Amino acid sequence: MRAEQITGPVAHHAEGPVWSPAWGGLRWVDMLAGDVLALAADGSVRREHVGDVAAALRPRRGGGAVIGVERGFALQDADGTLVHLDPVWDDPSIRMNDGGCDPDGRFWCGSMAYDQRPGAASLYRLDPDGSVSRVLGDVTVSNGLDWSPDGSLAYYNDTATHRVDVFDYDRDTGLTGRRPFVTFDDDGNPDGLTVDSEGGVWVALYGSGTVHRYDASGRLDAVVEVATPQVTACTLGGPQLDQLFVTTSAEGRDDDPVAGSLFRVDVGMRGRPAREFAG
Repeated sequence: MRAEQITGPVAHHAEGPVWSPAWGGLRWVDMLAGDVLALAADGSVRREHVGDVAAALRPRRGGGAVIGVERGFALQDADGTLVHLDPVWDDPSIRMNDGGCDPDGRFWCGSMAYDQRPGAASLYRLDPDGSVSRVLGDVTVSNGLDWSPDGSLAYYNDTATHRVDVFDYDRDTGLTGRRPFVTFDDDGNPDGLTVDSEGGVWVALYGSGTVHRYDASGRLDAVVEVATPQVTACTLGGPQLDQLFVTTSAEGRDDDPVAGSLFRVDVGMRGRPAREFAG
């Protein structure tokens, strides 16, 4: 399959696409610009500045969004009012990077050092009451995170490991039993990921110009080609949740006229409604 370009190069480093009818379709981030982007029905793109970094976002059950910002979290109400919560850490060399909501309405978001130094990052969980827990340490580049359709498994990328890992998930015990799901060569860099309604895992491979789908056993069964190498993340959306949206980065790609654009392809498999933050 080959994805079609559906916007111009609207972002420097696009990430984290999420489809939700609650906010009218697709949103994603221009991460280092600190902006949330929204795709309108006519193909135009609306941009909203939310902080120095906009790392990841998910819809809130009561309307609005939860957003991972440079050193923590922000909550946006349905009317657009934005409140930044207290920073989770003080070190200016580390920023949030990617995340998602678990089946119990909690928002998980992981970090990375700006210089990508090994082991400097962590994975955090924001609970609906506003409390924050550090749930995983010794991370280098915390990236894609999503749960299986039944909520019993969580798939996770620490890009520097060149693996997609899978955990068992339970509300009380969290993530346990970490083990490799897919292992890549040293030039394979798993970035964002999403899980479809059949349990297939779609992984954006940064630098490869492709998104791979692996079935629940870890077998590669589909490849989407994108016309620029720095694919960053993907999600299933559209009215039937059967369109794969792919974000890309223009970092260091001044000679690439499509880097930073949004791409889309009909994949014939359905996603799941976006899990929402309960806070």
